[in-house]
Amino acid sequence: MNHEITQPRARSGQFAVQLSATRRGARLARLLATEQLRSWGLPPDDAGHVIAELASNAALHGYVPGRDFCIMLTVTGDTLRIEVADARGDMLPRLPERNCESEVGRGLLLVEAIAIRWGVQVGPFPRKTVWAEVALTGS
Repeated sequence: MNHEITQPRARSGQFAVQLSATRRGARLARLLATEQLRSWGLPPDDAGHVIAELASNAALHGYVPGRDFCIMLTVTGDTLRIEVADARGDMLPRLPERNCESEVGRGLLLVEAIAIRWGVQVGPFPRKTVWAEVALTGS
């Protein structure tokens, strides 16, 4: 007889980690954050794409020598809030025009497609926090 063992689903929780603003740091942010989601019994797929994009942007566009970036996950009910803070409050992300041939900014189109909503909070100086909220499906 097969018995399925299930873990209760997290309905609230918080996770934060500070990492070097490098490609390696961005990759580690995605790995640590998706593993945290798994430990909470939450689906990492859509959120993993958003985490990867925001962490990559922090390492690439938010880079300041000697400064780190921070990623924070907060689960409230059926919503996951992803926040990535970096040291470049002067470099705000923006979506490219839909018909634009540019190679820059396309990842934010993915974030916009997956997230319920997303935005940027500037400060405290010199930082900015890019955040996105993702619905936790399959509840």
